Amino acid sequence: MSTSLRHPALDAWGDHDRDDPFPLFAQVRAAGPVHPVRLADGHPAWLVVGHAEAKAALNDPRLSKDMHAALARSGEVVAEGLPGPALARHMLAVDPPDHTRLRRLAAPAFSRRRVDGLQDRVRAIVAHLLDGLAARGDEVVDLVAGYAFPLPFTVVSELLGIPEPDRADLGRWFRTLLAPHSWPPPAEAVAASDAIVGYLTALLDHKRAEPGEDLVTDLVVAADRDGALTTQEMLSTIFQLVVAGHDTTTSLIGNATVALLRHPAQRDALVAVPDLVPRAVEEAMRWDPPGQHSTFRYATEDVRIGDVVIPAYAQVIVSLAAANRDPARYHDAESFDIHRTDGGHLALGHGIHHCLGAPLARLEGRIALGALHTRFPAMRLAVDPAQLRWGHGDGLVLRGLSELPVRLCG
Repeated sequence: MSTSLRHPALDAWGDHDRDDPFPLFAQVRAAGPVHPVRLADGHPAWLVVGHAEAKAALNDPRLSKDMHAALARSGEVVAEGLPGPALARHMLAVDPPDHTRLRRLAAPAFSRRRVDGLQDRVRAIVAHLLDGLAARGDEVVDLVAGYAFPLPFTVVSELLGIPEPDRADLGRWFRTLLAPHSWPPPAEAVAASDAIVGYLTALLDHKRAEPGEDLVTDLVVAADRDGALTTQEMLSTIFQLVVAGHDTTTSLIGNATVALLRHPAQRDALVAVPDLVPRAVEEAMRWDPPGQHSTFRYATEDVRIGDVVIPAYAQVIVSLAAANRDPARYHDAESFDIHRTDGGHLALGHGIHHCLGAPLARLEGRIALGALHTRFPAMRLAVDPAQLRWGHGDGLVLRGLSELPVRLCG
């Protein structure tokens, strides 16, 4: 693509319209599947937006996830972010064999059998939250604060063994940390990050002294028994599981509900035929994924993606949202259609880093959407769709609604 035709957004990628980035994604994708960009934080990178190219990039072992190795080579490769490299020794920030070892330790908690066993508990939490919304009698309720956030946060807290009295503070700290902010981060984000690190450190000590039937205890036992992972790896893993275990599912529930309310005929079809709920979840993840871009990667050598050679040691960002609407892969790609027959998507990644919690996210999404829209079949948005704000998330990887005001009974 010639310089004269280069889209100006490519020189501050991540600083685009968060409320409706899809027209921009389409323009950039039409100009080519791979582009050199400068991120909004000033770091250079290569952006992948085509579906075939994105799928190839996500599965290419030459695109490393080892943030520590990248930082050791050059500070120009990646911004450290919060909480920083000290908590970047989890499965999304390392390569095999460390990735294989860390993923294996956490995998039993997210196995299909274990997740299937959570169905009744998820349904109970959903029913409790919906009863609470109905009992308020408010004309307008915020589905993010009252439903989409507390459901997955409660589920992941129970899986990890986070005591119920601690969850309100921990949830508030994570929401502050994951709110969009500039670099260097503001004082409140630093304070939230420090509070999270302090809390998770104390949680490890607590589980060592008073073991429970939970994943944090399992990690502590593995570390103490045979040195299977370090304290840094335990803290990093717990931090990553809390974020991945609640934030993306919160956004999935919110984004899917907005999509259905903006397409009332499809919402009505889902209410009439509950078997459509799984399709609605998958189409929502394709059409408006919670993770707009993949997490950090960098090239360990020159890597050809499509017709472009990405130079060694460059950072690579894969736009899952852009790839999921590639007309070369999907018919009428920009349309939301729960009856779609050419499904499949990259919202949960691809290759060895495919989302470990995918079965749980799908279970929660199906139960949450099915129960919500069955309970309140006349629910509608309380504001014009143009007034909705996707102001939650880091501005690049995560994107979620700040709030979702609805009228439950139409």
